[in-house]
Amino acid sequence: MQLRAAYAAEPQLRACVLELKAWQAARLSDTYADLLASPRYRGAALFFLEELYGARDFSQRDADVERILPKMMVLLPEAALATIGGAIELDELSEELDSKVAIAHGPGAVTESSYARAYRTASTPEQRARQIWLTDQIGRTLDGLTRVPMLLATLKLMRGPARLAGLSGLQQFLEQGFMHCREMRGVDEFLGIIVRRETAFMDRLFAGTDKPFSGDPKLR
Repeated sequence: MQLRAAYAAEPQLRACVLELKAWQAARLSDTYADLLASPRYRGAALFFLEELYGARDFSQRDADVERILPKMMVLLPEAALATIGGAIELDELSEELDSKVAIAHGPGAVTESSYARAYRTASTPEQRARQIWLTDQIGRTLDGLTRVPMLLATLKLMRGPARLAGLSGLQQFLEQGFMHCREMRGVDEFLGIIVRRETAFMDRLFAGTDKPFSGDPKLR
């Protein structure tokens, strides 16, 4: 949240970050075009790309969690709280990396080569590996929630109180994640594709190539 406040105070930095996020969103849509086209995986792919890696501002959701977490600990199972905590950590890490990469890149159009060079300058393999691990864990905890009796009914009952309390975004995040994971009927293949591709891209990027996201059909 502090980084987003910094963006507001520095319009040029905000513009660079938004340019970077737009490029990343386009790259992810291209990388996972097959999942987005899959009747089984489309909903989950959209959820992961928009709710976990999207260019939206999640600061209100994060503030909501800090405000309501004590009450949620009574109402929700541990796996649901772990999902929320993982999403917040992923969001904070992504914001940190996006700002550092944007600063390293500077103004101007983002290309695959310029992105790769800036990313190597501003981040570490350990940070990127953590992002990938968090994505996998969030998916697996959401999948675990689909086997909790009556949880969907509980989430639906929370819609009205969440809206009145200004927590609609948080409630929708949990409910949509739950629904999309349930629709997949198992997350192993879906998450395996994401982890395998992103790990391969990470290895290529930090090996020094300026074209880490293209040219290898085996990753698709």
